[in-house]
Amino acid sequence: KILITLCLSFSLLLTSCSLGSGNSSTPTPELPTSTPEPPTPTPQPMAVVVNGEGVPLVEYQASLLQYQQALAAGGQTQSDADQQEAVLQDLVNQTLLSQGAEEQGYTVDDATVQLHIDALVTQLGGQDALNTWMAQYGYDENSFRQALRRSIAATWMRDQITSAVPAEVEQVHARQILLLSQDLANEVYAALEAGADFATQAYYYDSLTGGDLGWFPRRYLTQLSIEDAAFSLEVGQYSQVIDTDFGYHIIYVIDHQSSYPLTEDARLTLMRQALQYWIDQRRTSATVESLLP
Repeated sequence: KILITLCLSFSLLLTSCSLGSGNSSTPTPELPTSTPEPPTPTPQPMAVVVNGEGVPLVEYQASLLQYQQALAAGGQTQSDADQQEAVLQDLVNQTLLSQGAEEQGYTVDDATVQLHIDALVTQLGGQDALNTWMAQYGYDENSFRQALRRSIAATWMRDQITSAVPAEVEQVHARQILLLSQDLANEVYAALEAGADFATQAYYYDSLTGGDLGWFPRRYLTQLSIEDAAFSLEVGQYSQVIDTDFGYHIIYVIDHQSSYPLTEDARLTLMRQALQYWIDQRRTSATVESLLP
């Protein structure tokens, strides 16, 4: 509000100067024959330009400050360069998502922006509190609304992508025997070949869970070789010894369903993967220009 008042006062000052004193003894100056061009506004500094759309420097600086505070609150440390790169890439991703929303016909009107601002005012405890927050991060009303508009559109696009992940997909229920020695793993495999019960062996080496991996979809496990083995086996079959960074595994398939409900964690994992895939695809054809020094 202070900024608006100053601008209005400056406009009135220019108007009063142009009117003159009105003294009749002063010759009336000749009016110009053409209207002078208005002054060119100072360009808003940008941090990065994505497909021709700029992200203001003030938004980058505000995001960087919030990121640094989040790191400090979590007791984490990161180099200045890594912090700057993380924030810059996040803003690029957000802009790509916002542009994707616009391509799908989603627009954020002023009423929607105002609804979010009203919610923030309620959450923070009043307009003064929001103004203080904005000032803390270097926002004025216009830059804040601009950032909020982009964020709303990006969130809408994110939700479209993640909600497309189905609640049920093909999954396998498997058990493993995990050993740290290859020689021991080979001995256990030989015992299984000789007729030893897999579950009995699994509980012997993991008395708590019996090596139960639960149900999981494709692209969920961190070890792709384990996942590939599980999905290639028939129910009731076990794999050969599989060498990974964690040790030596023998996998047994308890069940395999073409459609089975995802656990909350598995669905969140697939949602994150779907979102990252969408962003990676957009980045392959995007034009990104960083304007940071």
